[in-house]
Amino acid sequence: MPAERLQKIIAAAGIASRRKAEQLITGGLVSVNGKVVTELGSKADAEHDHIRVNGKLLRGAERHVYLVMNKPKGYVTTLSDPERRPTVMDLLQGVGARVYPVGRLDYASEGLLLLTNDGEFANRLMKAASHVPKTYMVKLAGTPSVEGLSRLRSGLFIAVPGGRRVKTAPAKVRLIREANNPWYEVTLIEGRNRQIRKMFEEIGHHVEKIKRVRYGPLELDVHPGEFRRLTPQEVTRLKAATK
Repeated sequence: MPAERLQKIIAAAGIASRRKAEQLITGGLVSVNGKVVTELGSKADAEHDHIRVNGKLLRGAERHVYLVMNKPKGYVTTLSDPERRPTVMDLLQGVGARVYPVGRLDYASEGLLLLTNDGEFANRLMKAASHVPKTYMVKLAGTPSVEGLSRLRSGLFIAVPGGRRVKTAPAKVRLIREANNPWYEVTLIEGRNRQIRKMFEEIGHHVEKIKRVRYGPLELDVHPGEFRRLTPQEVTRLKAATK
């Protein structure tokens, strides 16, 4: 087997995402054949080299698992929570592998969430520039103006961590239920933290509910709190959408 970058090998083994694997390497927690490696460009042969992460011997690549879950409101999309709120990991039974959420849906949001132990694939999906469309049903407090909706469709500036403001990519916005507190279908090609809430706040409206109903070629088709494995065809289509 040809030598591969260490972070790719660690991600394939289901230990962590590739980004987290890079942090483990630079933090001096990875060794190859007894020698600590801290250079991100370092390579190894997963079949022949003895690779240890945090002292534990790597057992090689896990069989990749891909899941789609309908995340209920009131769960966080992390492996654990310092506030002891329930996490989506509490909903997983009988998977037989340690999987990780791909990106996030915040505590108050619900809907389609992907989970996998394929670190390289998750990393591709999570990049803001992946251009994989994600569609949400959004309930607002009050009705936005034509001008406000036009700003969403053109892209507008929102705050991001660090105090900067960045311009969002153009969003597709469509009214689907007219009411005092209307529902809109919103499609993004990015995945910034709390992006939809921030976008509507910029035009003066509080978001009451968010439910993700589509992710690339996938549509939400499981009940709240439940999950299923993706078919090989679905995985192939989703991987094609990231290229």
